[in-house]
Amino acid sequence: MEALQTVPRFNDSLTYLYVEHVRVDRCEQSIALWDEHGGLEVPAAALRVLMLGPGTSLTHAAVQVLAECNCLVIWCGEELVRFYACGLGGTRSAARLLHQARLACDSQARWQVVRRMYARRFAEIPPADISLEQLRGMEGQRVRECYRRWSEATGVPWTGRCYDRGDWRQADPINRALSAANSCLYGLCHAAILSAGYSPALGFIHTGKQLSFVYDIADLYKTDLSVPVAFETTRQNPPQLERAVRLAMRDAFRASRLVDRIIPELRSLLADETPEEELTRYDQDPALPADLWEGPLIGGQ
Repeated sequence: MEALQTVPRFNDSLTYLYVEHVRVDRCEQSIALWDEHGGLEVPAAALRVLMLGPGTSLTHAAVQVLAECNCLVIWCGEELVRFYACGLGGTRSAARLLHQARLACDSQARWQVVRRMYARRFAEIPPADISLEQLRGMEGQRVRECYRRWSEATGVPWTGRCYDRGDWRQADPINRALSAANSCLYGLCHAAILSAGYSPALGFIHTGKQLSFVYDIADLYKTDLSVPVAFETTRQNPPQLERAVRLAMRDAFRASRLVDRIIPELRSLLADETPEEELTRYDQDPALPADLWEGPLIGGQ
């Protein structure tokens, strides 16, 4: 029975699920998706991100079980084109957030994080005497070269990153595929950041947006995941491009074991050595709401 007392860790869980035109309700200790064809039960305790597209309704009971299972809920546009809102993470401790804030507010410490991110992404440590703007220029050049290589390898025409979220269908297939792939990656990175206790807003290369740190972390994986998946899927010319990209990203997350890697890499980039007892101290406060599984088991046992 002890196994029932433990909610899966982030790296023990599934990645994400995107749904649209369904009703999400609670089903015992899980959730169920309902449409005109019937219902489908989804194990909430094994899900990290639930993305809600257009035409979706969500009951209070479903939100409760998703929150108890530390599953991030994201409200987004059709095919993940727009991001509207999200829920909160699953830790009550601010220790890692405070550590992140100290790094972001100290110019020297921030620069060290930026250099580690660049080294992780391109296997090359940038010179210490260049500016952030120069580093962004170096990064942009490498990314454009990555697009060019994949265009040549797959035969998919590439004229540059260009699309209008207000006129989504006018974008060429490869730009739509890249946007769909990146949205899946953003969702998973966002969930990992919140699950680990960091802030998605306190970025180091990207700044000024509520998802700046999400963009920082997602950029580490784009050339290995989003770009190959987008070009390969576009080359296959599936009838539902964005759906095919989402499925391919799901498989790429599994094959790359990204869910296992992402939080340890977050801590490494931020040189975070916060002790575990500091992270769990507030979660053990007896005055807090009861933990998952403390109530009666299914069937009243």
